[in-house]
Amino acid sequence: MKIIRKYLPLLAALAVLVPCIFSPSCANTTQAPTGGPKDTIPPVLTRVSPMTGTTGVPVHDARISFTFNEYVKVKDPKAIFLSPPQVKAPKFKIKGKSVVVYFEEDLQPGTTYSLDISGAIVDNNEGNAFPGYTTVFSTGDSIDSMFVCGTVRNCTDLKPLKGATVLLYKDHSESAVFLQRPFAASKTDEWGYFSIRNIQDTSYRVYALVDGNGNNIYDPDEDRIAFLDSAFVPKRVVNDSLPELTKYDPKDTLACLSRENDFTLNVFRERPSKQMLMNSKRLSDRYSYITFMAPDARIDSLWFQGFPAGKVITEFNPTNDSLLLWLNVRKTMPDTLKLWVKYWKTDTLGVLAPFTEKVSLVEEGKPAARNTRKKVEHNDTICKLKLVASPETIEQVGMAIEFEEPPFQGLFDSLSFKSVNPRQQENVEPFTIERDSTNIRRYIITPQVKLLPGFDYKFKIPERVFQDLAGHWNDSTDVKITLPSDETLSKLSLNVTGVTSKCIVDLVGQDRRTVNRSYTIYQDAFLEFPYLKEGTYMVRVTEDLNSNGIVDTGNLLAHRQPERVFFVKFEDKEELKIPEKFDVTQDVDLKSLFEEE
Repeated sequence: MKIIRKYLPLLAALAVLVPCIFSPSCANTTQAPTGGPKDTIPPVLTRVSPMTGTTGVPVHDARISFTFNEYVKVKDPKAIFLSPPQVKAPKFKIKGKSVVVYFEEDLQPGTTYSLDISGAIVDNNEGNAFPGYTTVFSTGDSIDSMFVCGTVRNCTDLKPLKGATVLLYKDHSESAVFLQRPFAASKTDEWGYFSIRNIQDTSYRVYALVDGNGNNIYDPDEDRIAFLDSAFVPKRVVNDSLPELTKYDPKDTLACLSRENDFTLNVFRERPSKQMLMNSKRLSDRYSYITFMAPDARIDSLWFQGFPAGKVITEFNPTNDSLLLWLNVRKTMPDTLKLWVKYWKTDTLGVLAPFTEKVSLVEEGKPAARNTRKKVEHNDTICKLKLVASPETIEQVGMAIEFEEPPFQGLFDSLSFKSVNPRQQENVEPFTIERDSTNIRRYIITPQVKLLPGFDYKFKIPERVFQDLAGHWNDSTDVKITLPSDETLSKLSLNVTGVTSKCIVDLVGQDRRTVNRSYTIYQDAFLEFPYLKEGTYMVRVTEDLNSNGIVDTGNLLAHRQPERVFFVKFEDKEELKIPEKFDVTQDVDLKSLFEEE
């Protein structure tokens, strides 16, 4: 017994330590315990209060509660969207496993509302997104039963627009979208798709906004817009089993594409409605520019103080909202050039009226003091130009000379174009040269001989051929071009028919923007796109009705849609995969393409 009493404290200590030694939780106190598999399951909505379809909801202090099977948080408050929208967006509170949505202003009596929480909620731990849900309730004694659905796209590349707001107005006046909030509205999903449900069976004007400030009212200076040409009357009744009203996972491509469209809206940015001189800059002694807020600036006259009007060279950009200015004089230039511009400016009443504005132009980087001399580099004493040529496109578009400033003098007969065959025999070849109709500083050089593989082609500009406005001569420059000889390159040919107006045909990349080759056609044509690398391409066609070479935007009040853009489908796919050593001809019927829209 004495022995037991002697070792009793030691036995008690061992009774505590032994379980810790062999317990997993005590084996390594520096490593956090490992959990189970990562949670990838999104929250599940278990209850909505009041239930969807409830009528007689009070107009004052209404609250909608969404209860989930786990704790959640609101990741994107802007995704909680009420239709018809109010001046102030809905607010929310987290209460246990519920998100309680409330409104800071009274609801309208006798009105059907839809409250959408798609894309707003994720679970607390892993951030798994709740796919979405729309509940419907009414402050009256009935629920409206019609719905409308469709797609919103960008007008230039036809990409779907996520987060655009589609607006329905029962007021058909032209001013409604500028002054009023809509009768009903909805946001587009990742596919640019929308459905506005539980609306009245009546006639609507339909718009889509990329709403800069989220006020659900069109601000032309800030927002982009799309509109349906005519009034729309919904024809379908709400049924929650319809694909158009189902909340799909955006990654479920087949399900998302199975949804039908009542119409498609192409969003554009309107040209600014106010005209005024916005900016001015002097880039060198004789070179300046001015820019205007709106395109198609109307200038009656302009003059520089101390210089004859005939000594001013001007060049507008294609949209006539930026004007380049050069002074064709040799004398020493003042530190500050004073320019007067008489143009048509928007007055305080919103009307265009003649206005004369004075602009002071100081050269950027010019020394502040006259006795501070800038170090003169060789590049400051030459007429600056560059030769632009690409082996892949020389057969189609030729080469170009691009001047930094207009040449004051040019001896074009001194330029030379030669071919060198595989035996290194040189031969002078004919070519033409003409000024670009849209750029007075660019000249297009077109070989008048068929270019052959294996030949080198040399274009040379000797020194002292061109003289700029400051009296500087050019350095000698040349370029050597050889047609691509890579045997892995491919060729696409398009037999384009059904052409009834000027069209721009572009071969673009998968991003729908990067232009690899481009043709402008006025009639049926056979177009060749040689020397293509393996990859995926798309063919974009722009209907250039006014023949200005650009995609013109729309105008809401004039009821003018943006110029139409199409992507050609090859076997029902817009993407055309071109493998190595691929040579194929495709037929493109623009008449049927335009009619499909």
